[in-house]
Amino acid sequence: MNLLKSYDIDISKLDLGQYEFQFQIEDEFFELFDYSLIDHGSLSAHVILVKKTSFISLAFNIHGSIKLICDRSLDSYGFELKTEKEMVLKYGKEAQELSDEIEIIPFNTQIINIARFIYEFISVEIPMKKLHPRYKDEPVDDQIIFSSGDDLASPDIDPRWSELKKLKHKK
Repeated sequence: MNLLKSYDIDISKLDLGQYEFQFQIEDEFFELFDYSLIDHGSLSAHVILVKKTSFISLAFNIHGSIKLICDRSLDSYGFELKTEKEMVLKYGKEAQELSDEIEIIPFNTQIINIARFIYEFISVEIPMKKLHPRYKDEPVDDQIIFSSGDDLASPDIDPRWSELKKLKHKK
């Protein structure tokens, strides 16, 4: 069975109303996507679908853990993930993405595949800077701290710049 098809929801067979679906996400799921940011994970996605006459509302509750590679040590570590997202699919003449949360699907759409939504919602939760938990209490020494201009006598500032700042503020 095609793994991607297991994330299909046949909306043509659903009457108006609310439905619940449960999906398990394992390593094979991430292989479905080219250049995936994630290789390993074990998550669960609970999806509540509400079908109305002019749109479909999808509420995703995704939780579990994924394996990330630390940017500092290159060690892998488990990253706990829990997210709740919503998606609205409106009926229209042709498929179109209006925003991150709203898409238009053609009137004759019979099946929607939610794998892409799940993957995107998981990917968005990956931190920009991936640090192993053993580094969480260490001071961050690679951040740039910008001066507000009020600390003219700061010992970190070259004294020549201090004099120039005085001239700038003197008018």
